[in-house]
Amino acid sequence: MHDDVVLVNEYDDEIGFMPKLEAHQKGVLHRAFSVFIFNSKGELLLQQRALGKYHSEGLWSNTCCSHPLPNEATASAAVRRLQEEMGLQSSLDFVYSFLYKAELDNGLTEHELDHVFWAVSDHEPIINTAEVSNYKYVSPQALREDMKKHPNHYTEWLKICFDEVMKKIQQP
Repeated sequence: MHDDVVLVNEYDDEIGFMPKLEAHQKGVLHRAFSVFIFNSKGELLLQQRALGKYHSEGLWSNTCCSHPLPNEATASAAVRRLQEEMGLQSSLDFVYSFLYKAELDNGLTEHELDHVFWAVSDHEPIINTAEVSNYKYVSPQALREDMKKHPNHYTEWLKICFDEVMKKIQQP
């Protein structure tokens, strides 16, 4: 837990660095990214966050999400973490960015300027079990329905951005 996150203002201007846990304890705005990988059938690859993660453990989320390291381009960080978490290599397309603040478990707060990327891949994931406990492919419609029925099974950021991502990449 010695990774620093990049602190930013609402315009994504870098204003400093802070240890990741401290940023989440204080609810300080920092840069993040989310990756959405779809297969050729249009199904989204979800990951279940590993048990033992310091927040949102065991929750289902988009394919990959994390923070760029200091002096690392966000797009490069997204490609790197997709490989580290899911064992997938893919070029990614930028979708959009959004700012959100959400209360999490363990008294932590996510306050992120999240940059969203996506790609299509039919490669089978090889998960890093320190980061991911399981994965599954799900149709966007089935995911929408399940998030309505069981919102506590999903990460806050996925619930916030999913519909907008789907609109922007024009998936059903």
